[in-house]
Amino acid sequence: MQRIARNASQIGAIVRRERRARGLTQAQLGAKVGRRQATLSKLEKGEPATQLSTLFDVLTALNLELVISDRGKASRQDIESLF
Repeated sequence: MQRIARNASQIGAIVRRERRARGLTQAQLGAKVGRRQATLSKLEKGEPATQLSTLFDVLTALNLELVISDRGKASRQDIESLF
């Protein structure tokens, strides 16, 4: 399933939902990618300064990938209603 994210908070929400769907705690996912639970918490909250390498490691551990495409015509409210 394709999910759309236009900001850090939306990416974090997707990561949180996927982690929970796989039955993992933040600590368990952190152990899989060599990061602290607090780092995963910050990523899921969309806090600034999350390293891209952390995001890609987490996406890999969750068997997800990042796809870049032209922005669709949906409004910000339409996208945010998904979260």
